[in-house]
Order: sequence, then C-alpha cells, then structure tokens
Amino acid sequence: MEDTLVLVGASHAAAQAVDSLRREGHAGRIVLIGDEPRLPYQRPPLSKKYLAGELEADRLWIRPAPFYEQRRVELMLGRRVERLDLSGRSVRLDDGSDIAYGRLLLATGARARPPAVPGADLPGIHCLRSMDDVDRIRAELSSVRRVVIVGAGYIGLECAASCIKLGLAVTVLEMADRVMSRVVAPEMSAFYGAEHASHGVAIRLNERLERFEGTGRVAAVRCADGSAYPADLVIVGIGILPNVELAADAGIACDNGITVNRYCRTSDPDVYAIGDCASHPSPRYGRRIRLESVDNAFEQAKTAAANICGREVIHDKVPWFWSDQYDLKLQIVGLAEGYDRVVLRGDPAARAFSCCYLRGSELIALDAVNHVKDFMSARKLIAECVQFDLGRLADPAVTLRDASL
Repeated sequence: MEDTLVLVGASHAAAQAVDSLRREGHAGRIVLIGDEPRLPYQRPPLSKKYLAGELEADRLWIRPAPFYEQRRVELMLGRRVERLDLSGRSVRLDDGSDIAYGRLLLATGARARPPAVPGADLPGIHCLRSMDDVDRIRAELSSVRRVVIVGAGYIGLECAASCIKLGLAVTVLEMADRVMSRVVAPEMSAFYGAEHASHGVAIRLNERLERFEGTGRVAAVRCADGSAYPADLVIVGIGILPNVELAADAGIACDNGITVNRYCRTSDPDVYAIGDCASHPSPRYGRRIRLESVDNAFEQAKTAAANICGREVIHDKVPWFWSDQYDLKLQIVGLAEGYDRVVLRGDPAARAFSCCYLRGSELIALDAVNHVKDFMSARKLIAECVQFDLGRLADPAVTLRDASL
C-alpha cells in the first residue's frame, strides 16, 4: 500500500503524471482510474478538427496503450470512484471494491456548465466537453441546417468555425457586449467578431438566455428581450465547473477548485491535485487561481510527481493558452489582469499581429494572432518581469526582446 499511487482521472494531467512519476523514480504500483472507457485523450481538438470531422478518434490519444504498459500502469477505465476514505487511505469504486493507496493524486478535471433555464432537457441541446458529447453532436449535424451556439468564449467560437466549415447556418448568442470578453481586450474582441461575421456567423451580443422552446426537440432559443432564434441544434458553451465533489465530501479543502499549496498538495498531506480541478496560489498574481489549460495540467503533473517522489519543486509558471479558429491561431501567454494599457504590434488587417497588455511599462500578458515569434518571446519576457519602451514595443519591425528596457 505504501508504494501504491492511485491516480483518479484519465486526463492530460494524468497522462503526464504517469510519465513524470516514473522519471522521478517512483518504482511502486500506479493505478489510473478513469470514468470514460478510453485512454486519456486530447480535449482541445474536440471543438475544432474532431467536431468538423477532420480528425479521427485514434489520433486523439495523448499516449498509445503501449506507453502505459511500458510504465507498468494498471488502467481501470470506464470505472468511477465513489468515495475517498482519507483515514483508511483508500478509494471506493463503483462496484463496491476498495483500492488502498500510499499517495493519492486527483486529476478529476471539470465538466461543462449546464444551462439553468426551462427546456434545457430537450433533445438537440448539447454541451461539449467529452468525445461522447462530440460524437452525439456529429451524429445529428448531417440532418440539421440551423445551429445556435450559446456563449462566445473559446469553445463557442471554435464550434462556430467548425460548423461554418460544414456549411451550416450559425448564430452565436452572447450575454456580454463583446466576444471572448473574459480573456481578451476589446481590440481582440472586435477583430474576432469581425472575422466570424466575414465567414457568415451571426453574432448577437447582450442576449440573456431565457428558455429553449420546442415540442419533442429543440426548435428555438428564446432570450430575455423576447427575441427568438430558430434552431435545429444547440451547442452550449458557457464555462465549466471543477469536479471537486469527491474531495469536498472527504473533507479536503475546496474553494473554486480543490485547494492545493505551491507543491500541489491538498489539505491532506497524502493527497495531491492537478489540472482543471486544482486551485493553486500564484505569487505572480497575488491570489489563488484555477487554470483551464493543457499546459498548466502538464506542469502541475510534473510538479506533483516530483514532490511525491521527494524532490521539492514549486509550481509557479506563467500560463499560456491557445485557440484555433478558421486559419487563425491565437496564442495567449500570461493573464491580462490589472492592465492599464494595450499596445498593438502590427496591423490586424494583415491577420498576423500581437496585442500587448501592460501595467505601467511591464508586459504582463500577450495575445499573438498568427505570430509565433512574439508568443515565444513573451513567454520568457513576462516570466522575467521585463519593462518596455512603449514606442519601440508598438513597432512590429522591432523584436520584443529589443523593445525591452
């Protein structure tokens, strides 16, 4: 039992944790439990190439089956953990059996936030978080014409781009006054709003969802101002909820995620948490943050594995994210919190530019559209808390490094 590591959740974080644990010297038993009957798979392509039918399921696996065999991982897929027994140091499975652990690693991820309005249970309404979700959507897309997407965040806009590629009529409803309002500046929102409009997406802002209508199947989406949008199929992308119930029910501290310290350890010293479900302290941002990011999941997995194996490592990375929409690759580094000015590098009309977020003269975040060089430089410069000459920063002919003070 002392050498047994039980990993709950078959996710990006879990796949990396398995590799890192063996690299860090964990020689004991590793048991990976996942409630989906599949190997850990990539989620970012689900709303993009997989939804559009451009990527086959077997290309989604993060690692092939031999990877887990070579690392002596016991896979328990299609199984669900019902309860954590912290005092007995065991997990209870859905068949009533128990597995004892020496250390427990929670990578339980998150689930799609469901719409809390009347009619949400009508057939034809879908959230998108898993392969099964996308498979259900794809099974219906061939027989529909009008798709309404609720939410203009990453998922909603990526789905819009995918559905446009399939020749469907797409309407996006957003309660805020601009698209991707939680994560980008107004300048970026305007660019992406115009880009989707140019492809035929009808974006409706300041629309508050009131109910779904239909007899036997969804037929329309009704908003609070009385407007109604005909729909043969609806995709809801209004955020996610961290899966904290197992931890909370066991008495582990939770607050917008499973609370961990800078070593990825929970309030129970034998339990660690990583990925979308974990809330960690950030010295850089001066508060706790929970990141929905593949890179963060990988980095926390490496940190947790090192600490489990006795090598003290602190998790304090500058986060980064990406979104593919049409032929635009948006790469974001840092969190644009508390910025007081925005500097654009390049002309958005050229469809290759960067949006710099500054606090004073310090670059705290950057959005790069089809501009990998700026993105890669920003990852280093933001971590170094570099100050910039604003005039040179605005000149795309000057490299980011050369624009620093």
